[in-house]
Amino acid sequence: MLGAMAMLLGLLLALLGCTAALDPALEEAWEGWKSLHAKEYPGEAEAARREVWEKNLRRIQQHNLEESQGQHAFRLAMNHYGDLTDEEFNQLLNGFTPMWQEEPALLFQPSVALKTPAQVDWRAKGYVTPVKNQGHCGSCWAFSATGALEGLVFNRTGKLVVLSEQNLIDCSRKLGNNGCHGGYMTRAFQYVHDNGGLNSEHIYPYMATDTSSCRYDPRDRAANCSAISLVAQGSEAALEQAVAAVGPVSVAVDASSFYFHFYKSGTVLLLMAWMGIFSSMFCSQRVNHGMLAVGYGMSQEHGRNVSYWILKNSWSEVWGEQGYIRLLKGADNHCGVASQASFPVL
Repeated sequence: MLGAMAMLLGLLLALLGCTAALDPALEEAWEGWKSLHAKEYPGEAEAARREVWEKNLRRIQQHNLEESQGQHAFRLAMNHYGDLTDEEFNQLLNGFTPMWQEEPALLFQPSVALKTPAQVDWRAKGYVTPVKNQGHCGSCWAFSATGALEGLVFNRTGKLVVLSEQNLIDCSRKLGNNGCHGGYMTRAFQYVHDNGGLNSEHIYPYMATDTSSCRYDPRDRAANCSAISLVAQGSEAALEQAVAAVGPVSVAVDASSFYFHFYKSGTVLLLMAWMGIFSSMFCSQRVNHGMLAVGYGMSQEHGRNVSYWILKNSWSEVWGEQGYIRLLKGADNHCGVASQASFPVL
C-alpha cells in the first residue's frame, strides 16, 4: 500500500498546490494530533496533509455545531484518519465489492415462526474479540470474516480466539480476494472451508500489507467452517433473526461518506443523552465496507423509540464508540446493511 499512498500524495499535492494558507491558530492542535497518532511526513507532504486535516476539522466542527442545534442525531470527531481526503479514505480503507452472483451456499430466510429478543448484544456473552485496526489496507472483508468465525468458534468451544486476517489476505487470492485492494467475506469463509482451517492471530500476526506468500500452519488450526449461509438480500428482518439465532454476522455497508469516516456518537447536552445513532441522507445502498453485526437494540431519542444495529468496525477504538457504530435499523435497509450479510456454519 506504500505505492498507493505515494501516488495519492502526488495527486494531492498537484490538486492543492500552494493556494490555501494554513491557519496558525491551529498549530498547537496540529502538533498535538501528530504526536497523538505518531504521524511524520517527509518534506512538502506535511503542508499538504495539514491542509487536508484543517478542512476535515472545520467540517467536523460545523457538523457538531449543527448537532448542538438539533439538526443531527450524532456527533463527529477528529481521528487518526484526519489527514486523508474522502477519496483517499475510500480507496485505502473500504475494500468490499458487492457480489451479485454468489457461489453455492445456504440461504437464511426470515421466518414468522422465529421470535427474536427485543435486544441482542453478543459482546456481553463473550462472542466478540477486542476491536482491531486494519491500518492503510483495504482488508475490511478479512476483519469482518474473522469476526464471524471468532463468534462461531466461541459458540462451539466456549473459547474466544483471536483469528488471523493476514492468513486470509495471504492465502485466499485464488478464490478472488485481492488482499489490501479488497475482497469478500463469503470467499474468505470458502477459503477456510477448502483449506480445512484458519490460523490464530498469535501464530499468523497482522502486517497490514499484501506482499507476503501464504504461511498457513496446519498445526495451528484455530477455526474451521463447513458451509456458508447467505442472509436474504436486503431483508433486515432476516438479518435480525440471523443475529439473534446465530451470533455475530458479517455485513457490508456504504461507508463512503465524510460523516461515516469521522462518526463518534452522541454527547451529553443539558443532562439529556443524545444517543448518537448514525443515519445520513448521504448513505446509499451501494455497499463498500465489511463490518460485523454483533447485536441490535432500541433507545429513546427525542421522545420516540429508535432501533439500531450494533456494528463492529476495524478502524481501531479511536473511531466511533470505542470502535463500534450504532446504525439506524428498520429504515428500509439503511446504508445497505442487509444487502450482503453472511455467516459461516460448522
